[in-house]
Amino acid sequence: MPAPDDRPPLSLTERRKAATQQEIALAAARLFAENGAEGTTAEDVARTCGVSLRTFYRYFRTKEDAVAPLLAEGSRHWIALLAATDPAVPPLTALLDSARASLAPAPGRPAESLAWTRGLLRAMPDDPALRDVWHRVHHDAEAALRPVLARLTGLDAEGLDARLLAAAANTAMRVAVETWAARDTPPSDAADLVETAFRRLAGPLLPPA
Repeated sequence: MPAPDDRPPLSLTERRKAATQQEIALAAARLFAENGAEGTTAEDVARTCGVSLRTFYRYFRTKEDAVAPLLAEGSRHWIALLAATDPAVPPLTALLDSARASLAPAPGRPAESLAWTRGLLRAMPDDPALRDVWHRVHHDAEAALRPVLARLTGLDAEGLDARLLAAAANTAMRVAVETWAARDTPPSDAADLVETAFRRLAGPLLPPA
């Protein structure tokens, strides 16, 4: 995976498409959190964000697919921050710092995004289609993590160790966010849980705190 600065800039058409997808995703997330997946239709989502149903289906196959950009946003930001890390930084420190930064509100990533993610995760036990979207997002994140972690650790990106490391790091992030979503705690608790998960995975490799 190339570092963020090495990627070609998006064209105007691509930026508009991404903005529309994100707008639809946010509308879907709000409606799912308020009314549940069963109480929300694709028509509701399209009407809320001011697009036609035809436009909605141009971007997404189902109403559940519409939330994928929002669910993937945190992972993409985390991986981009990790990719930009100086290779001299210890890998665990890089993982912790980038994970914390990816979960913090910033321009273009309002605090409400994490709150809407919480609502989606709470709705997932009753909606297999939402669960499928969530796990697909994390499958893609794991694949994107592997070359980044391989560069930071000097591992072969296609080797067993790099695959295990990417799977463990991605799972730690996923389980921590799911655990946070099930609680009534502030957004900062999500980052604390991620750090706890990473440190427990590292276990005896770490010096005593």
